[in-house]
Amino acid sequence: MSEDGHEQNGHEHVPSRQRRRFEGISSRAYEHPADRSALVALRKLTGFDTVFKALSGLLPERSLRLLFLSDSVRVSDQQFAHLNDMLRDACYILDLEKVPPMYVTQDPQPNAMCIGLDEPIIVVTTGLVELLDEEEMRAVVGHEVGHALSGHSVYRTILLFLTNLALKVAWIPLGNLAILAIVTALREWFRKSELSADRAGLLVGQDLRASMRGLMKIAGGNHLHEMNVDAFLKQAEEFESGGDLRDSVLKILNVLPRSHPFTTVRAAELKKWAESRDYQRIMDGHYPRRSEDKDTSVTDSFRESAASYASNVKSSKDPLMKLVSDFAGGAGDLGGRVRRGFGGFASSAPQDEPPSGSANGTEQPPSDTPPRDGD
Repeated sequence: MSEDGHEQNGHEHVPSRQRRRFEGISSRAYEHPADRSALVALRKLTGFDTVFKALSGLLPERSLRLLFLSDSVRVSDQQFAHLNDMLRDACYILDLEKVPPMYVTQDPQPNAMCIGLDEPIIVVTTGLVELLDEEEMRAVVGHEVGHALSGHSVYRTILLFLTNLALKVAWIPLGNLAILAIVTALREWFRKSELSADRAGLLVGQDLRASMRGLMKIAGGNHLHEMNVDAFLKQAEEFESGGDLRDSVLKILNVLPRSHPFTTVRAAELKKWAESRDYQRIMDGHYPRRSEDKDTSVTDSFRESAASYASNVKSSKDPLMKLVSDFAGGAGDLGGRVRRGFGGFASSAPQDEPPSGSANGTEQPPSDTPPRDGD
C-alpha cells in the first residue's frame, strides 16, 4: 500500500490515500498485446539500446531538454508541489526506482507526453493542469509513468524526430514515402501504447470513475455537469458499429494521422480492461515481475498479439471487421455482402431509370476526401 512519509527509493511525502503497491511489476502486466509484442521483440534485439543511444546526437532530445529547462517550470517540492507528490506516488506504486523529471509548460491545449532516450522526462501542459481535478490528474501522471516504465519514451522521441524529418524532406521525389511508411507504422504502435498507458494510469489511481472523468474532460472540456459516462461510452459503441463499409474506411483514414486513439474508444477499452480477469489478478497481487522479463518468449508475445487481433476482429461490430470475420469463416455470398455494405454509395435515383452517364444503372462513388483530424 502507498503510505505517508515512506522513504523507500526516494519517494517521500506522498499522498495519504491508501492504494495497492505493485512491487517489481513488469510493464507486461498492463501492456496491450500489440504493444507488448513489439516491445518484447525490440528488447530482444542485440545492441538495440546501443544503436539508439548512438543516434541521440541526431535526435532532438538534448534540444528538448534544454527547451523545457529554460522555458517551462520544473516540478519539485517548491514548484507544483501537488504534482510532485503525485509523481513520487505513481513511481512508488509502479515501483519505478528513479523518478523522472517533470515539467509544466504553458499551452492551453490539454496534453501530456513522456519523451527521452537516455532518461525519460514527463511534460504536462497548463491546459491539462487547469482542466483536471486531483484524482483525474493522478491517473494522467500514472499514465505517463507507465510510458516511462514500458520504455515508450524512446520510441515516442523517434516518432517526433521522424515526423519532423518527413516535413523537411517532403520536397524530395519519393524521399518522404519511406519515412511516412515508418511514421505510419510507429503511429499504429503508439496508439496501442496509449491504451497500455491508460491501464497504468488506472493501476496508479485505482479509481475508474476518475479515469473516465478525465477522458470525458479531454473530449468535452470542463463541463462534467453536462456529460454522462454511460452516454459517453455509448458513443464509442455507436462509432464502432454504426454506418456501412464506407464509414469503416473513413474511420481508418481519420485515425491514420493521429498519435492517440479516439477518446471514446480509449474510455471503452479501459472500462473493458477494468472489468477483466487480468485486471483483477493484478489487483490481487498476481502479475509478471521485471525479474522475469529476460525469459519472455518473443514467439509467445506475437502469438498473444495475433490472438488479440483475431478476437477483436471476431467480436467487432464494425461493418468492415464483420466482413473480414465472415470471409475468414468462409461465409458465402461475399459479393452480395460487399454490395449491401457499400449501400451508402448508392444513388437515390429511381431504379427503373438509370442515372445519366452510367452504363449499368449504378452511380459511381463520389471522390470526396474525408477530413483529417489533428492529434
